[in-house]
Order: sequence, then C-alpha cells, then structure tokens
Amino acid sequence: MPLLTRIRGPRDLDRLSLEQLDQLAQEIRTFLVDAVSKTGGHLGPNLGVVELTIALHRVFDSPKDKVLWDTGHQSYVHKLLTGRQDFSKLKKKGGLSGYPSQAESEHDVIENSHASTVLGWADGIAKANQLKKRDSHVVAVIGDGALTGGMAWEALNNIADAKDRPLVIVVNDNERSYAPTIGGLANHLATLRTTDGYERFLARGKDILERTPVVGKPLYETLHGAKKGLKDFIAPQGMFEDLGLKYVGPIDGHDIEALESALARAKRFGGPVLVHCLTEKGRGYQPALQDEADRFHGISPIHPDTGLPVKASGADWTSVFGDEMVKLGKERDDIVAITAAMLQPVGLKKFADTFPDRIYDVGIAEQHAAVSAAGLAHGGLHPVFAVYATFLNRAFDQVLMDVALHKCGVTFVLDRAGVTGTDGASHNGMWDMSILQVVPGLRLAAPRDAEQVRMQLREAVAVDDAPTVVRFSKGAVGPAVPAVGRVGGMDVLREPGTDRPDVLLVSVGALAPMCLEIAGLLDKQGISTTVVDPRWVKPVDEAMAPLAERHQVVVTVEDNSRVGGVGSAIAQALRDAGVDVPLRDFGIPPRFLDHAARGEVLAEIGLTAPDIARQVTGLVAKLDGRYDRTAAEVDSVEPARD
Repeated sequence: MPLLTRIRGPRDLDRLSLEQLDQLAQEIRTFLVDAVSKTGGHLGPNLGVVELTIALHRVFDSPKDKVLWDTGHQSYVHKLLTGRQDFSKLKKKGGLSGYPSQAESEHDVIENSHASTVLGWADGIAKANQLKKRDSHVVAVIGDGALTGGMAWEALNNIADAKDRPLVIVVNDNERSYAPTIGGLANHLATLRTTDGYERFLARGKDILERTPVVGKPLYETLHGAKKGLKDFIAPQGMFEDLGLKYVGPIDGHDIEALESALARAKRFGGPVLVHCLTEKGRGYQPALQDEADRFHGISPIHPDTGLPVKASGADWTSVFGDEMVKLGKERDDIVAITAAMLQPVGLKKFADTFPDRIYDVGIAEQHAAVSAAGLAHGGLHPVFAVYATFLNRAFDQVLMDVALHKCGVTFVLDRAGVTGTDGASHNGMWDMSILQVVPGLRLAAPRDAEQVRMQLREAVAVDDAPTVVRFSKGAVGPAVPAVGRVGGMDVLREPGTDRPDVLLVSVGALAPMCLEIAGLLDKQGISTTVVDPRWVKPVDEAMAPLAERHQVVVTVEDNSRVGGVGSAIAQALRDAGVDVPLRDFGIPPRFLDHAARGEVLAEIGLTAPDIARQVTGLVAKLDGRYDRTAAEVDSVEPARD
C-alpha cells in the first residue's frame, strides 16, 4: 500500500521513519507529475518543495501552528499532506483550487496569490498570538523571488523589531543564489546562534568589555567585527542579522533530517528566525529540469513522459503583443520594456533577446516599476510596462501620482485582463478599468482582436505626454472582428438597418464576438441594434453622446467590474451631454469569483449572449410599450449553435 494513501493529516507523518519519509517524497513527486500533467497547474515549484513541506508538517502542528504560503502556487504538497489527494479537478469548477483556500481546509490561511504579502500576515498573526497569550507558532514560507518585493522588506523591518516574538521565516531559495555546500562549521554556528546560552554569552561579554577602561569598547568592536566577518564568509546571513533576525542556513532543502533539525532549532528559539533552504525547482522530473525558461513553473496539460503539450495552442493575446513589441523596438530606439519578474508570461522574452540592453526586470516590485518608468520617460525614453491586470492594482498610487501627475509618456500593457478563470479570485483582472477611470489624463484601450492589439499598442506608444494603457485577455485570440464603419474614433461592428434603431450596444474589448451574437439574437426578436467598439474606452469618445441619442436604449458589455467601469463612465458622459437615454450596463458583479473555466465563470455571472439578450429584450419591450411580447417569446432566445 503506497505511503501517500495513508496520509490523512500532518500527524500521520510522525510515525514514519526517515527511510519511509524519503519513499513518501518519491511517491509525492510521482503523484504530482501524473496528476498535474492531466489538469495543468504549477508543477515545477511543487516538485521543489516536497521535502521542505514534509519537514514543516513534522516539526510544526498545523492548524494550531499557522503555516503560511506566500503566493501559494507551491502549496500542492501541503494539500496532499492535509488530506486533499483528489487532484482530478485541480483548478476546475468544483475541484481543488490551485492556491490555498480557507473553504477547502482549516490548514489554509492566505488565499490571495499576490506575492510578498506573507511576512506582513505572519507579523500580524504573531502579534495577535502574543496579545492573546497563545503558545502557537507562525511559519511564513517565502521564495527568494518574492523577497524582491518591497512589502517583504517592510515586514522584515517590523518583524525584527520584536526580539521575543516567535516567528519562523522559511526562505525557499530555488534559484541557487548561494553555494549548496553545507559544512559542519556552518551548521555548528547556526546551532550556536539560536541558543539562549549563546545570546547570554554575547550580552555578558559585551557588558564586561564595555566596562573595561580604555581598551574594552575598542576590543569588543574588533572581536564583534571579526566574528561577523567570519560568519559572513561562511554563510550569507549578514544582511538578515543586521536587521536583527537570527539566520540558520543555508540548508539542503531536500534533506529531510537537516530540515527538521534546522526548523526545530528555529521553533525553540523564541524570537524571529530566518531559515534559508536551497531547493531545486522541478526536482525529480527531467523535462522540467531541462526547461531553461521556468522549470515548468506553470503548465497546460502535457504528456508526462515527454513533457510536451497534449495539444498545440493557437496564437494568444500575449504573443501578439510580444511580436509587435519587437517590431516597434526595431523602428524606435527610444522604446524600452519593463517586467516585474514575469518576462516570459507577459510576452517580453523575444524583446529581451533582441534588445538585451533595453529590458528591465525589476523583480516583484510593481510600485517601483511604475515610478522607474516615470523616470525613464522623463529621461527621454518611452517605457512599456507589461504586467498582469490584477497586479497593476498594487501600483495605483504610482500610476496616479508619479506617472499621470507628471504627464509622463508611459504605456502600461495589462495581460490577463477580465475573467481569467482557473487561477481564482486574486488572478481575475476585473478591476483595472474601474480603478484607472479616476486617473486624470490617462487613456485606456481595450482591443477586440489581434489586429487591434497591434494598432492600439502603436497608438499608445505615440503618446508622450500622458500614461496610456492597453489591456487584453488571457488565452487564444479569436478571429478578426472587422469594422463596417467608423463614428468618431469608434469602430462600428454592425449597422442597424434602420434610421431609428432600438439599441446601441457598446462592446468592450474581447467581448466583441459575444456582442455581435447578442445583436443577432435581438434581431430575431425584431429589435434593431447598432454595435460599436469604442477602442479607447477612456476618455469616452465625443461621438458617443450624439450616437446614443439616436437610440432608445444604450447597453454596455464589459469584462470588468460593473462598479465604476466603462458603463458607468459612458452613463456619466451621457448625463453631462444632456442625453436622456436609458443605459443598462453588463459586467462582472462586485464579488470575488471562484475558480472555474472562463466560460463557466461568465455563465455563472450572467455574462453570456442569451442572458444579456433576454434582459435587453424585456427592457426594450417596456420602453416602447410592446407588452404583447409574451414571457415565452422572451425566454425563447437561444444561444448560437456551433
């Protein structure tokens, strides 16, 4: 009987020998490759933390002790050890989340998958434990990449200030920044640094020497400097110890016995301790180890034996942007690119290969990226900062006060805008068009197809006196949606065929095919519809108000929160112009959305062609007195068939 099937909770690990734990680690890796290759997900990071997760759950008593995961994409092993071994619907509706989830288990705490937040959480929980006089521990697992985020260092500054507040920070270093060799002297010093006796010896020695006339203080400073220099030579703890944190490591992150020893010492210390673990991303799976790009950080379904995709994917929004950036870079030597530790996911790899001196990876530091972009613009360049839409939330103040206030020509390219689906609540890019509406001077484009991505990116980088934003969806880009006319700066996608049409349907971005489907369904109900794509949704086109005035009702459809979104902006523009036409806005409701496929999420929130057409039909019937339409006729609206 496999060992993994016997694990129903962390305490089941206690009765296993070291040999059995090594066997369990192998079984977990086999399980992960088999399961995640079928569903897709974060494979490489989880293969790298198998032994570390086992050791954490052996030393600490979850859920009494809080084991917190930064970002959380490396929590699959944690799920397996806490009773969640059905991965058949991982990241799918009704299945396990790809991140920790409070709804799944009492062992999960932090649900958001935005990096660098775990140390702030840990600091707060440790403070609460102290005030509530709880004897539980707090363990924060953070990657070396997440330590590039400013929030992590703000938290470290506060954590180190409380010498008697127990908190263990585990740095999962999978980039091999430091040599993995662990010597006996380094381990011995680590043991000394986390014992009360060592601390008492240092304090007593300092007191005696500082009270010794003439030579005491200089001698102490000399000895202290020599000690610190020796420690820094053996292990890179100086930076952390200067902050006031005890440092243990570096530890082989795949040696369960060494990990347990280090974590147990940290647990006993009674104050903040940092345990530095060296791990190998993708460990035990050769296709991942051979993937130089990101060690199978996140994958779609693959063949487990080869690591090759099960099916070839078509062109996606990200690659269209990436290819156009290379073309722009060749045409204009003032264009530079910025990424926040996501060079490949946001499509800038080709640009980086072509123009290695014009790409800046700032780490997980979106705030710094925005401010640095302002500086680049001030220096005569045009920076393009490519970032996931949901991650731009973190840099709002900098977009507002550093870029917009100073009228800097910076282009923000927002990938994964709108409903992304399977990664859950924190990855849906559903707030950007609401948040950015309040930024003076900012111009925001929502391309509907690949050609519009290319055109609107070029229009954006041509602006040198204000921030511009281009946002697009996740996944495959659909077929081209041609315009049949132009009104002001807006593309007309469908003409109504009458001088006094019923509905002006405003289609935002990638929802253009759906909006055309809605218009077709309305036409079957005898409702004439004009479909327009504003292209630039901020500011509202001046031609919008007179166009709306020629219709009975305006309907907006956007892949963004209804609160403060494009629909709200158009409604305000109509009021300001004195156009008294009813407006109905369709978008994402103001709630966090569970993980599921994009289509399933859209169906759940009613953002589908049949749902919208049904509601618009009823609205038009009320407005023009067509009460002879029966409920059965309205409900007969059906979706288009493939």
